[in-house]
This record gives sequence, C-alpha cells and structure tokens, in this order.
Amino acid sequence: MELSVNKIDNANAEITATIKADEIEANLNKIAKQLSKTANVQGFRKGKVPVAIIKKMYGEKLLQDAESEALREVFNKGLKELGVENSDLVGEPNITKFDKNDNGDIEVVVKVAMKPQIELGDYKSLVEEFEKPTVSDEEVEEKLKEIAEQNAELVELPKNRIAKEGHTVNIDFEGFLDGEPFEGGKAEGFDLVLGSGQFIPGFEDQILGMKKDEEKTIKVTFPEDYGSEKLAGKETEFKVKLNAIKEKGEAKLDDELAKKLLPGQEDASLEKLKEQLKTQMENEALAKLYNEGKKAELLEKLVEKIDFDLPEFVVEQEIDLAVNNAARDMKEEEIKELQENPEKLKEFREQFREDAKKSVKATFIVDALAKAEGVEVSEQEVMQTIYMEALQTGQDPQKVYEQYQKSGYLPAIQMAMVEDKVLTNILNSKLKEA
Repeated sequence: MELSVNKIDNANAEITATIKADEIEANLNKIAKQLSKTANVQGFRKGKVPVAIIKKMYGEKLLQDAESEALREVFNKGLKELGVENSDLVGEPNITKFDKNDNGDIEVVVKVAMKPQIELGDYKSLVEEFEKPTVSDEEVEEKLKEIAEQNAELVELPKNRIAKEGHTVNIDFEGFLDGEPFEGGKAEGFDLVLGSGQFIPGFEDQILGMKKDEEKTIKVTFPEDYGSEKLAGKETEFKVKLNAIKEKGEAKLDDELAKKLLPGQEDASLEKLKEQLKTQMENEALAKLYNEGKKAELLEKLVEKIDFDLPEFVVEQEIDLAVNNAARDMKEEEIKELQENPEKLKEFREQFREDAKKSVKATFIVDALAKAEGVEVSEQEVMQTIYMEALQTGQDPQKVYEQYQKSGYLPAIQMAMVEDKVLTNILNSKLKEA
C-alpha cells in the first residue's frame, strides 16, 4: 500500500493511498477462509466448506468486505501518520475518491475533519463592566397596583345594572346548528369577561346590555378556519341566560394581599412583597437586557476576536441547511434552474458561506467556553425546560417532549441552553450592582 498524508490546517487533513489489487485479494481470501469455518452449506459439514465454494456463493459481498477492510487500514494508518486520535475527529471520514484502475488497484482520497484547537485567551476582557438595571419605588408601586387589581375580589352588581365591557358575566348557554344542539356547545354557570375575545366573534358583543336573569337568543357565524369541520363557517344560534354581572371590587394593598401572593411564607407582609417584587422586576429587566442585546453582542465579539481553523465539512453542512431553508421560499422554476446548472448552484451556495462559517465558529467557541466555565446541561434540565414551556402554553408536556425527541431536536435545545448559561456566566462576571 502506498500512502501519504497532507495536514491542510489544524482542522482538516487528507489521506491519499493506492490499495494494490493483491492486498484486496489477500483480504478476500482471509474473509472467505473465516466464513468457511462457520457457514452452513448443504452437502458440507460445518467447518469443512471449501473456500472456493464460499467465494462462488458470496463473491460480490466478499469483495465489498475486502475493500472496506482495506479502507479501514488506509484510515488507521493515515491517522497514525497524522498523529491524530479517533477522539479528535469530527464526524465521519469523507471518501472523495475511490477509483479502480485496469490493474485492479484502487486510488483513494479520504478527507478527515478534526476538532479545532481553540485559544480562548482572556475572553472576559471582551465585556466591559456594566451596571445592573434598577427599578424605582414608583415603578414597584405601579406594578403592585396592577397585581392588586388583578387579584381584587369580584363583586356582584345589583339586578338593574347592565352588562358592559370589562364586566365578568356568569351565563348558561346552549348552541344549536340547524335547530339541533351540537357537541361542546353547552355550559352552565360559565364566567366570561366581556371584551376578552374568549368566545367566537360576535358572541360577547350581543351580551352587552343584558341584565341579570335576562334570556336571549344570539346568532353567530363560526370562522372559516374553526377547528371543528362541522361548525366552520356555519351560522348558529345560542340560547343564553345571564345569571349574574360582576366587576372587580376595590384593589387592596395590604398584608392580606401579601399572604395571598407569598404562600408558605410566615413573615409575609406588604413590605416583604414589595422587596421581592422589586428583586423580580430587576431580574426581569436584566434578563431583557441580556436577551435583547448583550448576549448577541458578546457572541459576535467572540466570533470576531477568536480565530481558528474550521472543519470544512461542518461548514458545508451548515451551508446545506441554509440552502434548504432558502429553497422553501423559492419558486419551482428557480429550484429547477439550480438543479440543472452546477455553476449557478455553486454561486448560490457561496452567498451563505460567511454566515455559515460564523455559525459553526460560534458553536465551537461556546463548546470551548462551556468547558472553561464548567457549564453543563443535563438531559433532566432539558426535559424540565420543555415541560415548563409546554405547561405555560397549555400543551401536554409529555407529548411535546416526545415530539421533540422523535424529531431529533433535543441536542439543539441542549446546546442552546448551554450557550445561554455560558454567555450569562460571562456577563454576570462583569455586572456591577448599581
């Protein structure tokens, strides 16, 4: 076997080899001999099958196995000459040439990608010290009033009052389609905030002006894109009875409100509530500052200042992804033109290269920073995050998790969480209390 290696840079290398025909033949004979000891062939005792019979029966498969074994040898010898361990590799080796000549020799070129060698340097110096956002006592008071109003008790209004926007009405209703009641269209003692848009358009508007104990038939048309095919776009009638009209009572800022909002805290008081609310509001302001600017700015600086070689195939994969995403918004004739014109496709791909390189670079930098900062995100943390978000949006947490798992999104979610933690750690190290 003739073999040479070329270390293109610190992240890419090429192994070139010529595998002689007699090496392939030797591998084939070895594999056939091993198989002859275990194969079950009618007319022969196990272990006594002639090698010639095995070759005749499994000829093409034996040749493929013999060539694969020779390729493994090329790969292993090449890595040894390069001084590269398997653990240093990124992705699978890419066989860019595999040509058999008239003599049966095989010309092989294998490209390998290695983990980039990253010198992070004093990365924290890229961030200037900054003050933590502050929240004034006036802002806390304003927020507290909002919370108090949201938690104010509902008070039933006298019988002579009419329902207005903002009132909470308690109603019984039943829906009819073509004179027949339909499934899911009936409820008793239902509380509805007028103006909330909770019901289909037109329903709440027709309750405005009703009084307690009043009954009314309301006509509404369901939207064309309504979830139920049976009701979508159909005109229906609802028989409605208004049982009570309620409005928010006086919003009380006192210790009782604090006890309600700070369950389990024995020393709950209005002052304690203000303290905790101020801390929460400042943390929210800080998170907004991070998420709407500082994290992106920091990552951009890291990508700009830290230089290292990138594995070519990873960049190409990122370009593939960008091209596929762009193709979704393209017309059929535009896609066909790219498919039929290699030069045009190459030109189209190149417009995504710089962004792809930045994206790949950012991923490797975050990985290196995570090791430097000792940041890890467990599978359990990923699951908890997905569950919490699903609950907040009213979805089934287990189903959402399984959907992400099936789609292969979990590693990307985990990586995003690692990035968030790493950048937050670095920013926090430069945070000054006001």
